[in-house]
Amino acid sequence: MTDTLTDYLLVVQTATADSLGIEPDEVVPEATLLDDLGAESIDLLDVLFRMERASGVKITIADIAGLLQGGIPDEEFGDENEVVNDTGLSHLEKVLPQFDRGQLTEPLTADGVLGLFTVENLTRLLASRAAATGTPNTGAPADAP
Repeated sequence: MTDTLTDYLLVVQTATADSLGIEPDEVVPEATLLDDLGAESIDLLDVLFRMERASGVKITIADIAGLLQGGIPDEEFGDENEVVNDTGLSHLEKVLPQFDRGQLTEPLTADGVLGLFTVENLTRLLASRAAATGTPNTGAPADAP
């Protein structure tokens, strides 16, 4: 990771650890937020809130969903049973570098997609959003003097 990504990783690790009541060293880049770290929807909202306070960059659940689905309409991303189809799987391989459809042991459902999202994916989203908005990464909380 670049120095900038390392700085943003620290923001994500701290926010996640504080929100979930775990040690920061448990929040490793390859850990999935939901499955590995045990976050639930409300926890994810708290993580995003803490990240915004620390970095000055707002990320919403809709932003994460937008990244994961990439603007592909629901009916093109999955089938009527909410199983992600080839179009959806191809997109996920592009936006989640760790995702390998060959490792799937059962069909991936729409509900399971968020379970693929890792600490590193969130870190990269934070860094790209900060760059897009011109928010400097000072390493200090946004509300610090």
